Amino acid sequence: MTSAPISGFVGRFVAGPETEDALRVARRLADDGLTVTVEHLSEEPVTAERAVDTRDEYVRLLSRLAGVGLAPAAEVSLKLSALGQQIDEKLTAEYARTICAAAAQAGAAVTLDAEDHTTTDSALEILAELRKDFPATGVALQAHLRRTESDCRELATAGSRVRLCKGAYAEPESVAFQSALDVDKAFVRCLNILMSGEGYPMVATHDPRLIAIAEDRARWFDRSSDEFEFQLLYGVRPEEQARLAAGGGVVRVYLPYGAQWYGYLMRRLAESPAGVLRPAWQS
Repeated sequence: MTSAPISGFVGRFVAGPETEDALRVARRLADDGLTVTVEHLSEEPVTAERAVDTRDEYVRLLSRLAGVGLAPAAEVSLKLSALGQQIDEKLTAEYARTICAAAAQAGAAVTLDAEDHTTTDSALEILAELRKDFPATGVALQAHLRRTESDCRELATAGSRVRLCKGAYAEPESVAFQSALDVDKAFVRCLNILMSGEGYPMVATHDPRLIAIAEDRARWFDRSSDEFEFQLLYGVRPEEQARLAAGGGVVRVYLPYGAQWYGYLMRRLAESPAGVLRPAWQS
């Protein structure tokens, strides 16, 4: 299927349909003093052929990031489902290893994205295998899952990169907190575990109160500005991204590209409707 240009409302949150669009926006963000994590939005439903296409696109993307001098300021985020996690976990792990090897050659890193709770055990198993050869491989954990405090304790180790987010997937009460207050409390508990540990916390939130708490926790645990980072979505609260970066912090912008933007944008809308629907001049 031929990709159509992305513009207007969608273009505020997605770089464009092609690799070159991601490189162009990543360069602009890097010139503004920001770091970047790039995600390729793959086509669904995932088939064996599409999984191979996704693997190959990430390898090309990483080569191009290195070729234009954007690595290591730019790295990549990867959904294991896009590599066929529901079809063949062994093959998914092999494809992820290929991408991690390409990242290492480029001088970049890979972070495994969080998805619905049924994929978490598989993702963490694949992560453990990848880290044997690619220790910089990161992982995203969702604070709204009841299990995440335990996962944070397991992963708050030296060299471990963990992205903590609230969570954008609708989950049953049996596995996830349901109220916004309970999710925020869980986020802070997980944040304390990561900030007090020996790993590298990546704080992924647009919530001003949680950002302030993260800044406070970093001071409390004597973390320097290069010992953790904030992550915010492309197009959401750019003024906050600039403020945090101006204060000397590491700020990484989550930059998606590809024609398959609809599912991504709907998840973002569910997670942060105020941020997505706010007029561009107020974002």
